[in-house]
Amino acid sequence: MQTTFSRLKIISAAALLLAASAAHADITLFTSQSAYLAAAGNTGVDTFDDLPIDALDGPLNRNAGSYAYTVSSVGTSPILYGAGTGSDNWLSTNNRNDSVVFSNFSSVVRGVGGFFFGSNFAGEYADGQTITLTARNALGELLTYELALPTQASFIGFLSTGAFSDLSVSTAGQIGIWPTINNLSVSAVPEPATYGMLLGGLGLLGFMSRRRRASPQ
Repeated sequence: MQTTFSRLKIISAAALLLAASAAHADITLFTSQSAYLAAAGNTGVDTFDDLPIDALDGPLNRNAGSYAYTVSSVGTSPILYGAGTGSDNWLSTNNRNDSVVFSNFSSVVRGVGGFFFGSNFAGEYADGQTITLTARNALGELLTYELALPTQASFIGFLSTGAFSDLSVSTAGQIGIWPTINNLSVSAVPEPATYGMLLGGLGLLGFMSRRRRASPQ
């Protein structure tokens, strides 16, 4: 009876841990690409280098490595715009008042990051602006970050312990500045339930080990 009761306690604790993990998800902000990649695990990158420097009928269905997603221009115009110089192309909007929204990620995706800055009417880098980024997970939790005076090397990443829903990028209608993204990173990290199952398994292994030690030789 004592052994059965102990097993039930372990199983109940593991079930509660899994339920708690599923009911709550957190979004974490990274301002370092190396820190984001270290925490994210499997990451695919969409460089946008295949895009022409021209108007693009949105939304676009894209891939970052093995992860699928959709990118849209939200606001006045559905048209996106390929920007950049030389062979390093970027993604922007056709209307500076619109937002670039990344959504419809593969179900395993838990993180999104990239290089965020502003470009001008000609699609070239423009300094002296603020980029507003808002990440949302499947539970509707939001994390908004104001990136002041970004450069082409300004990386921002978001990781969620639950499914990632969408990421919005805008310049809040700043005069002469268009929201621009380069090298979008899309990542899959272990779900909290995975950790819960692992802890539950470790608890059961500990129980069995103690039981064997207590058994007569």
